[in-house]
Amino acid sequence: MQALSPQGQQTIDNIAQRHGFSTNAVLSMLTSVMNGNGRMAQFNHPEFSGSGQWMSGGMTMVSDMFNNYLKSRVNNLCTELAQLIASQPNLVNTGNVQSQNQNNPLQNNRPAVSLFVSPATSSDWWPSDLRWPNSTGAQNGVRYAHFAQARRLVIDVNGKVTVYDTLDHQIGGFSQQQSYGGSLSFSSQYGVMDVSKLPVVSVHVNGVMQTTNPPLNTPTPIVPSLTSSPSQLSHSTTETDIFAMIDKLADLRNRAILTEEEFTSKKMELLARL
Repeated sequence: MQALSPQGQQTIDNIAQRHGFSTNAVLSMLTSVMNGNGRMAQFNHPEFSGSGQWMSGGMTMVSDMFNNYLKSRVNNLCTELAQLIASQPNLVNTGNVQSQNQNNPLQNNRPAVSLFVSPATSSDWWPSDLRWPNSTGAQNGVRYAHFAQARRLVIDVNGKVTVYDTLDHQIGGFSQQQSYGGSLSFSSQYGVMDVSKLPVVSVHVNGVMQTTNPPLNTPTPIVPSLTSSPSQLSHSTTETDIFAMIDKLADLRNRAILTEEEFTSKKMELLARL
């Protein structure tokens, strides 16, 4: 995805200030409106009360369904972003948007702004199907870009770009071992995790996706079997054994191998055998 030009960044900052939302929230909504070709948006951001939907000239829905003030603010923001998108040639398929807004004085008076850096000058190093990262960083020969909405983390080490699936991790920050090319870890609701534990989606070298044989797959976790009937369990099984198994399950949950629901279900099965 093309990066914002300096003029585009200033435009987004001005829109954010005018509508009372953060720049990050406006960028998130801009992506949603672009995905809807300027005619609709399905969004999900805390400043918009979570998930919702906007349609040009139609209904605006937010999770806080009785908050008409928020609905009005979201509608005004989306309308202005749709007009901004319509002014960008070849950005999206916006023929209908342009015809709807051609008599709008706001559209006609808007100065021509190049919202994005041209492809020839863009410095994006991650795959083009990803849009704006929520955070980026670089240290000791390693750089990263985190895309929260797409649930992707992209790591570049000496030109080898690896795309990871972040699963359900809500990433709060990154850290790196203090050595050139050192491993990268991140913090989430499950604690500090090593990036190497995440499933690999794709690998790119010099912009070319690499084929792998066998395919890149997530290792199947070894989970203690808990489906045996009570008669199959050894009578020597002690409370210590059961609590040890629960600790192992908790570790798998903290590593995002088991979901919270799976962990709770397995734990209840074990406790029922006490």
